[in-house]
Amino acid sequence: MNLPNKITLFRVIMIPIFLVVYLIQDIPYGNYIAGAIFVIAAFSDFLDGYIARKNNLVTNFGKFMDPLADKLLVSGALICFVEYSLVPAWIVFVIIAREFIISGFRLIASDNGIVIAASWWGKIKTNVQMIMSVLLIINLDHPVINLLEQISIYLALILTVISLVDYMVKNRNVLHE
Repeated sequence: MNLPNKITLFRVIMIPIFLVVYLIQDIPYGNYIAGAIFVIAAFSDFLDGYIARKNNLVTNFGKFMDPLADKLLVSGALICFVEYSLVPAWIVFVIIAREFIISGFRLIASDNGIVIAASWWGKIKTNVQMIMSVLLIINLDHPVINLLEQISIYLALILTVISLVDYMVKNRNVLHE
């Protein structure tokens, strides 16, 4: 197993640790610890991809597990946000549904020998979701931060829809196969 795949597995292991720390409210400074874990996990996504591409270490395992780990990390955080009434459930549903739709779309494309690369809209969406998640996890409860949280939630929602439409339009030929 190469280094990028080990980093991906590290991220997968960090997800339940993040969830436990974030959901157990009696842990002193738990939101800060959970925020740090989330940031490390999110950074590991960038790091494993960078190392894999730079050193030509891209594997089928990495192609499968890397996006799955990202979806699990973000989806886990989003579900926690509903639990804490930080994000409306319908927004979380739209964001998670987009991930299922794109995953299914990629599976159909793969069966037809087509590789659908991540788009810039998808990358921007992911970065906004990560920033939103960190803001909500740390939850500083300051008027400016509260405003930034709300902006990031709706920006993530808008970018989720835009990136979905972008994928569907650019790759509509996959559905005609």
